[in-house]
Amino acid sequence: MGPLAYVCVRPQKGAAAGEFASFRAAMRRDDLAQIDLVHQALPDDVFERYTGFVVGGSPFNVTDPRSSKTEVQLRLEADLERIAERAADGRTAALFTCYGIGIVTRMLGGQVTRAYPEDTGPTSVTLTDEADQDPLFGMLADRFTALTAHKEGAGTAPPSATLLATNDACPVQAYRVGDRLYATQFHPEPTGQAFTQRMAVYRDDGYFAAADYDAIAARVLASSLSEPTRLLRAFAGRFAG
Repeated sequence: MGPLAYVCVRPQKGAAAGEFASFRAAMRRDDLAQIDLVHQALPDDVFERYTGFVVGGSPFNVTDPRSSKTEVQLRLEADLERIAERAADGRTAALFTCYGIGIVTRMLGGQVTRAYPEDTGPTSVTLTDEADQDPLFGMLADRFTALTAHKEGAGTAPPSATLLATNDACPVQAYRVGDRLYATQFHPEPTGQAFTQRMAVYRDDGYFAAADYDAIAARVLASSLSEPTRLLRAFAGRFAG
């Protein structure tokens, strides 16, 4: 075992810095490294340097038409698939979140559509029976509150994946492939305060009506968000030295 790395796919510097800080705090890993795929390609020796990866969210969407995607977006999608493929094969460990679950779902032959968006803010997530035996999800409460903000999702888990968490709005909230690749639709890392700061960055990007910021922020700050961060600590405990 060895160090873990946070993989950044957010172009907005303020949101990216806040997300990195949230992952470090939630995982309790001051040694968490950062790989910024927006500004650099995945290093050739990355799998020798790190034993696992946590992939943050992004305003990018998998379902955007290919013709509308920038060269940066296409490159980082390919780099994320490299990480996912290696984790699916058991050669590294990875936890993909929010935007990242779409990358993994598509790679595995699943369908990502605009039919399963979720509003910005807290949502209820329910674990499946299969989650009881999972080494990470098995220690969580059967139902808990998490934070979401996304425009796309999946109605069914992709082939080869074990569905671990669900809800009515977006049925695929989390799954596992093999024993080293995890993906969540919800954001496991932010505190309520950190999430409201991220909301401020994206308040004009169509995730919610800008005029509703204060009301949504109040719901976020009133939410108990203990379980998602426990998931991250469990991931770090299992796959980091």
